[in-house]
Amino acid sequence: MGRFSSIVTPSRLSAQVEQVAPADTPSAKAQVSQKQDDTQTQEDARSLVKPVDKKTDRRTRARSSQTKEQRAKDDALYTKRRLHNRLIDDLDLSILDKLDENEMRKQIHARVKDIVKSEHMKLNTSEIQELAAALINEMTGLGPLEPLLDDESISDILVNTHEHVFVERGGELEPTTVRFADEAHLLRIINKIVSAVGRRVDESHPMADARLADGSRVNVAVAPIAVDGPLMSIRKFSSNPFTLDKLVDFGAAPEVVAEFLWAACKAKVTILISGGTGSGKTTLLNALSQSISHKERLITIEDAAELQLQQPHVARMETRPPNIEGNGEIKQRELVKNALRMRPDRVILGEVRGEEAFDMLQAMNTGHEGSLATLHANTPRDAITRLEQMVGMGDMKISPEGVAGQIASAVGLIVQASRLSDGQRKITSVSEVTGMEGPVIQMQEIFNYTKTGSGPNYEVIGEFRATGIRPQCLHEILTSGSNLDQTIFEPGVLEIGRVSERSLHERMP
Repeated sequence: MGRFSSIVTPSRLSAQVEQVAPADTPSAKAQVSQKQDDTQTQEDARSLVKPVDKKTDRRTRARSSQTKEQRAKDDALYTKRRLHNRLIDDLDLSILDKLDENEMRKQIHARVKDIVKSEHMKLNTSEIQELAAALINEMTGLGPLEPLLDDESISDILVNTHEHVFVERGGELEPTTVRFADEAHLLRIINKIVSAVGRRVDESHPMADARLADGSRVNVAVAPIAVDGPLMSIRKFSSNPFTLDKLVDFGAAPEVVAEFLWAACKAKVTILISGGTGSGKTTLLNALSQSISHKERLITIEDAAELQLQQPHVARMETRPPNIEGNGEIKQRELVKNALRMRPDRVILGEVRGEEAFDMLQAMNTGHEGSLATLHANTPRDAITRLEQMVGMGDMKISPEGVAGQIASAVGLIVQASRLSDGQRKITSVSEVTGMEGPVIQMQEIFNYTKTGSGPNYEVIGEFRATGIRPQCLHEILTSGSNLDQTIFEPGVLEIGRVSERSLHERMP
């Protein structure tokens, strides 16, 4: 299927309707009762006209309350939509679809110049190029969102109805001037995204998770759950995956903490990454995967495939929602069970959120050490509690003590990632699960981040500390061949930033 095969314009749609049911065909006339009262017909006609008049009045009132700049932006949006529809009607999409990207852009740009000239639009060369680029984005990309997707400084794109688009830069939200022409325009972009990954969104399924071609995560919500209009959030992922060295450069963790996590992951210590929404859990998981040997087979399981693991041997699986009849759903739990039959060295779950937690613990306890997973929790202790609750969601006939024992023997480290009030992302705790004491799971904190104050611009000030506790997994780390400096566990404040000029890959073979 080509790039333009699914494009339908209002003019084409009306032409299809006329072909299917012409108003003046004899069969259509035969279906109309000859005894129909003229007065009733006139009343029906008036009832059809009234909503249109109301809609026109609303647009007129809204336009009268706008500033001159807002009206200019609205005019530009509707001009683009009108030219977009005319451009699609004029071009032979079957031929255009066979051209390469550069040739296709030349053809569209030439046609835009012709349309601008024929309609006597007063545009200079740069404005024509900008208009052509916008129309190309409408036809082949995601329309007004394309410039935001190309901006490397943006980490999140948040669409609150067709009138408001916000972005996150440097951990802080800010509004943009980007707008969609109307609700239908936004819905068309949403349907283009979700249909590309075999999913759908409509009134019967008003929520959907999807991904873009570059791996960026997308969540959408439409009516009836979205009251004011369609909502969409896009979590962008960098084209260059983050490494632990980059996280150290950004101040997310001291270099000694990164060294310890690198060595622990390499030594096949099972690591659970906990944190809130937008705290950097997936980014940290991707960075940790750099320490895994290229000789290992990794199997990833996600709701929407978004992990960017840095190994050559990765088998990726994702869940499938039910079809329109409500059948065919494949949950994470089924994928975890199937993954164990695929000869994995490590099983990596993008996010644990349900009864699949039990099967994950079973895998970690049956020869798949070194597995990685993320989950939502505020603290390492809360992560343990959430795991216990999620195992209970599976209606397994196992006592609470049995569940706690499974967790204590399966999980090695819990790394807490947090997004601070000023937008900074930090690794705020590295804790080790040490075993059971009675019915309670025992933990010990090895490193932590403590807030000490705030700066003149309300930025959070804090320090990383080593608690002075040596982890029980240190023996496994040292016997795996890692030359980890044991003095990093001595109590005290840890230095922020790079200490060595060499990368972790060079220092931690």
